[in-house]
Amino acid sequence: MSTTQPASYSPIHIILHWVIAALILFQLIFGESMGDLKHVLRDGGVPDTATAFLANAHIWVGIAVLALTVIRLLVRAKFGVPAPLPTSRAQELAARGVHGLLYLLMLLAPITGLLAWYGGIHTAEEIHELSKPFFIVLIALHVLGALYHHIALKDGIMMRMVSSRH
Repeated sequence: MSTTQPASYSPIHIILHWVIAALILFQLIFGESMGDLKHVLRDGGVPDTATAFLANAHIWVGIAVLALTVIRLLVRAKFGVPAPLPTSRAQELAARGVHGLLYLLMLLAPITGLLAWYGGIHTAEEIHELSKPFFIVLIALHVLGALYHHIALKDGIMMRMVSSRH
């Protein structure tokens, strides 16, 4: 565990944040291909190339999100993160809640997806399918919070995840 709090996020923190964000965006946009593949296979058909490619990509991107999230949590534990900027208790709790739930989903969504696809566990499939609307809501709250800090408060908090020089 880190004994000191860094003044800013390190380049590895920032790279992991944006790579995972891009991968999750890919999953949200193209994730429906898994359902398409499931229906084709259930009906005894052969999936078209695009469906097969996107479904396989969904699996591998999910595994990448899981692995990178574990790495991100290890980096966070080892090197720490900058202290939160002074704000109201309500804003601090909201930020912690949204971040905590995002981390939980970044672990839970890939794990339940793998259990559903490879283990045939129906409950895991149901939980996995619920992750999409939860991700959308949490990402919207995260982005709105960042924009609020950037535009209304002008406190520079958003720049901390853009450059390690702040």
